[in-house]
Amino acid sequence: MPDTVPTQCPPSAGTFAGLDAKAEPPMVHLNVPHTDYVLHLVLDGRLPSDIEPGDKLTGTLHAEALRVDTISAGGRYVEPGMGRPRRVQGTVVGGSASENALFVKAGAATLACTLSDPRQSLADFSMHDMVSFDVKRGASFRPM
Repeated sequence: MPDTVPTQCPPSAGTFAGLDAKAEPPMVHLNVPHTDYVLHLVLDGRLPSDIEPGDKLTGTLHAEALRVDTISAGGRYVEPGMGRPRRVQGTVVGGSASENALFVKAGAATLACTLSDPRQSLADFSMHDMVSFDVKRGASFRPM
């Protein structure tokens, strides 16, 4: 991947839909703008103390990708639309060599996706590649 690509994952904004504090680890529920998505993500950090359902929430989404395939066509999405992310398809918009992670724009959300297949590295992908992959359990949200 060329040196001119973003090396920090762009933040995603959404609407706070709730917190499942009883889950281990605690899960934040995030509505993704302009979609019906309600992603259930492990909370990696602290939420503002005064946050209420419906308030805007900005942060970065992180996932561990299983084998990533380059595809020639298709939509940009996170599946399922409600619950923990299990599958992502979207466009490469950057990456971090130090984290061996692709930044993937999937609809209105951008995810930092660590490559877990030892046969793959950031150098295997180019900006604007369309990619598709399954996600390991434990996708997270880091509030800003």
